Amino acid sequence: MIEWQDDNDVFGRMYVLTDEPLFKNLRNAVNQFDADFSDALSWGQLKSKRWLVESLIESNKLVLASTNGQQSLQLDTIFLCGGWYGTLADMLFKTGLKIDKIRSFDIDPTCAPIAECVNKQYVINEWQFKAATLDIHDLRYSRFDYVTHKADGTEIKLIDDANCVINTSCEHILDFERWYDHIPHGMLVIVQSNDYFEVPDHVNCSETLEDFKKQTPMRRELFSGKLELSSYNRFMRIGFKE
Repeated sequence: MIEWQDDNDVFGRMYVLTDEPLFKNLRNAVNQFDADFSDALSWGQLKSKRWLVESLIESNKLVLASTNGQQSLQLDTIFLCGGWYGTLADMLFKTGLKIDKIRSFDIDPTCAPIAECVNKQYVINEWQFKAATLDIHDLRYSRFDYVTHKADGTEIKLIDDANCVINTSCEHILDFERWYDHIPHGMLVIVQSNDYFEVPDHVNCSETLEDFKKQTPMRRELFSGKLELSSYNRFMRIGFKE
């Protein structure tokens, strides 16, 4: 149990300072689930996710400009693949873009309760955010039915249609081509990978941005780029799948 007066309670102190619910949620996740955010909130992870959010906003401006303001990116329901602790979801909801729901999927069963704690305000708001435990190779993107859990731990089945697919950990995906091929043609996708081959769990790194492009064919690209970080480069693409 974390005591509020504990000087090591950085999340608690930031909540008192800012009144930002995210800090309270992070604190509660540590308190209730012994969550370790040292990697999820590392500089590399945060810079990569901020880069994604800012590039997505710019991509929306590009779509608006190309349609004389008549059309914007229809994010609606986002499937967050390999969603981990769900820290990206809060950043996405705060963009002001049209997002109805975010569904976070991760194969690690410890992730879903932590992700829902981190995004508690969206969970209690008619389940804008929900997390589920499953292998993303089993995902389907139209009328996909899956099992998640209510607050009391009982199982419930949901059915959702994806409008956008986000995967910020493509370097972790075995048989990546099979996963990517299951995404419907024309779906808005946002994907990130890296060249950090030294990490054992990184089974699908890309040497260059061009290599990553070959892995992720798109019929219309809105953005692609490289972010130089201290130990590795991160690659990102935003566009409509081929």
